[in-house]
Amino acid sequence: MKLPAIILIAVPVLLFTSLLPATVCAASVSWPSDGGIGAKLQPFVDDNVLAGAVVLVASKDKILDLEAVGYSDLDKKIPMEANDLFILCSITKMFTGVGLMMLVDEGKVFLDDPVEKYLPAFKGQMVVGKDDPTHPHPPRHPITVREVMSHTSGIQTDEQRRALYTTAVEDANSIGRLPLQWEPGTKYQYCEGPLIGGAIIEVVSGMSYPEFIKRRILDPLGMKDSTFWPTLEQAAHIPIAGKFNPDTQKLEDLHLNDDYIKDPAKCGLVPPRVLSQLTLAMIATYANHYARPDGGLFSTAADMSKFGQMLLNKGTYQGRQYIAQASLKEMTAIQTKNLYPDNTKGYGICTLIQKTATPDNPAPGTFGHHGAFRLAFWIDPNNELVIALLTHKYPFKGHEKKLNALDIAFYKAIMKKYGKLERFK
Repeated sequence: MKLPAIILIAVPVLLFTSLLPATVCAASVSWPSDGGIGAKLQPFVDDNVLAGAVVLVASKDKILDLEAVGYSDLDKKIPMEANDLFILCSITKMFTGVGLMMLVDEGKVFLDDPVEKYLPAFKGQMVVGKDDPTHPHPPRHPITVREVMSHTSGIQTDEQRRALYTTAVEDANSIGRLPLQWEPGTKYQYCEGPLIGGAIIEVVSGMSYPEFIKRRILDPLGMKDSTFWPTLEQAAHIPIAGKFNPDTQKLEDLHLNDDYIKDPAKCGLVPPRVLSQLTLAMIATYANHYARPDGGLFSTAADMSKFGQMLLNKGTYQGRQYIAQASLKEMTAIQTKNLYPDNTKGYGICTLIQKTATPDNPAPGTFGHHGAFRLAFWIDPNNELVIALLTHKYPFKGHEKKLNALDIAFYKAIMKKYGKLERFK
């Protein structure tokens, strides 16, 4: 997800203690690992393809492997730690999907309802095609909840609409005032649809999006280190992204917004480490206590194992049912039919689904999501595994052949060691 830069004149000082975690990452915790998977990734660190990574493999009831490789700070050669904190980027969408399906379970939301039922700003949207912008016309049907959550609604984003939003509803309403690009349900395009899903959560639950996610998912699962607004103490555990320098052919630390991070008054409430890795929009995010439903959550591998185990256990974790099996099945069913551009995959409700086998992807039937900075999070029901590769690669493209080789090595090592079914090894 691309975060826009916003220039602010002043930042109000607000206190957010009710939604910040009570603890920070515990460096003293040790995790099971024999170093085997990390060893497969080390050559890519040595070859300046990857600065560092945290690898997670979990079963239905325990962490099987959690290890770190490479560096969280290249300049200072600080080793990556297994408890380091990552911005999940688009993996956040899965939390939005689960949250929405909880409300579906309760009969408060229906996937085939028009979005305008919950967000009146979407009433009267017109289709204004790029090929024929002079002839707007009403869509054959209003966009539905299912379509915005599966990127098939035809909504568009206009960078000029950006403002200092305080809620997902405000943000989504600005999208509702824009015309559609094509007839709903006729094309797939990755977009801000899940942000609209977060707004629907706010309308139906009566809570802000981050409050709902915290109360209904993060706190019950015990995801104590997960937050939309890392504290100064937590921010120290955020790796610095490795940026490839084409002149030197080496990775170097990414440092953004130098003028701001050197001046605490300009940073406001944002820890300098956070602002050095993301755009100035984070100032507004902190100041307005706004959490983007499509990419704003920070978490650790250990916390993500709990979320993954809940999904792997058909919506249940430690005896508590979070979403019904039928809702999880709907969430992980392909909603895009033949519209998804890559026929090896499909998209569900805020979820990417692997359809066929490829060497650089998880096993068929696996579902999950990618995140910018090249993160990956997967639930593999066939092999009964939760898999995560948390990295901090910037820019998001480049090194395609070497990164493809990295993916192949990563998934091959996991299947060889933990795969239950021979055909996946």
